[in-house]
Amino acid sequence: MPRSVFCQYEQRDAEGLDFVPYPGDLGQRVFNHIGKHAWAAWLAHQTMLINENRLSPRKPEHRAMLEAELVKFLFEKDAEKPAGFTPEA
Repeated sequence: MPRSVFCQYEQRDAEGLDFVPYPGDLGQRVFNHIGKHAWAAWLAHQTMLINENRLSPRKPEHRAMLEAELVKFLFEKDAEKPAGFTPEA
């Protein structure tokens, strides 16, 4: 039976993640309070951020920016698209 959590992103009960998806306390917070659909939405948003801003997850300053965006996206509902972003038709 899948694990259930109250997803802070979706504000409803949702299927929980199968594993801690990120290291440290933030990863545990995500595991405890974010559902699978919300995590998938974050991964799509993160991919867009990496591509549009030409970020490298290998650079510490880029990782720090992505981590801050993760918190804003999943917990604060304050994430924005990059300037000039236009989705593909």
